Amino acid sequence: MSIPVSGLHHVTAIASDPQRNLDFYADLLGLRLVKRTINFDDPGTYHFYYGDGHGTPGTILTFFPWPNARRGGRGTGQIDALGFNTAPESVGYWLERFKQNHVSAEHAPKRFGQDVIRFADPDGLLLELIASEPEREVEVWPESDIPAEHSLRGFHSVSAALEGYERSAKLLTEVFGYELALEEANRFRFSAAGTTGPGRMIDLLCMPDTQHARGGAGTVHHIAFRTTDDASQRVCREQLVELGFNVSPVMDRTYFHSIYFREPGGILFEIATDPPGFTADENLEELGHELRLPPWMEKARAQVEAVLPSIALPRKR
Repeated sequence: MSIPVSGLHHVTAIASDPQRNLDFYADLLGLRLVKRTINFDDPGTYHFYYGDGHGTPGTILTFFPWPNARRGGRGTGQIDALGFNTAPESVGYWLERFKQNHVSAEHAPKRFGQDVIRFADPDGLLLELIASEPEREVEVWPESDIPAEHSLRGFHSVSAALEGYERSAKLLTEVFGYELALEEANRFRFSAAGTTGPGRMIDLLCMPDTQHARGGAGTVHHIAFRTTDDASQRVCREQLVELGFNVSPVMDRTYFHSIYFREPGGILFEIATDPPGFTADENLEELGHELRLPPWMEKARAQVEAVLPSIALPRKR
């Protein structure tokens, strides 16, 4: 049995200060602010979406920035690190950029033959730039001040910290159709079969002696896998329910439809549809310019805007 997923759609994490988050991801890392909306389950909170120039699935990192949120703690049952693709010749550029902007970063030991830069965002979320040649180019955001040849190219992989990896690996291989690609010590890399482009790999880290994670700022809330449309999502849901997973009803997130469940290691998984996409309520050129609300909240726009923190949008080149 294999359900129709094809790599990552997006990753959602928790932040504290929204302005600091915008400055780091849009200005320092050069990601496009693809969408500025709200947390549908907590309308007094922003929901920021960052990605490539077109908001392509596999490049999307989103945040719930809760001001004054307490910092979370790393551990098992959590995504430990997010890895972005960058060109092999860009390693020196990024190390120098981090140095100039007073961001502590290390040139870590090679992983499966690839250079790795490790650093953390202002809330402590562990990030990695992994030097790799992408199988398919993403759309560079031309208004970033990052030279196009050094821009980030979507997700390379995510690393999941687990007390034991076997049951999670079984879900990936027997249900999601992933294949074990590489392994080294306690790291097992799985790749979405027959898929090219960003976001197709997941590393499972077997860490039985590590404490359980604590949610909060600087941690990943969930990861979302992509599926082509509503029909394929229904197939996903039916098969997961048959396997005994507790799966949420389909939820309308305006830009995609979502279902959620906990994988065996405790990490929250989502399966999200590719359509309607981020141009459902904005032209491509205008993505991220205005605060977008779901249709059912438009009548409360004045109240929502009154409680959201004031922010300055990312600067343009």
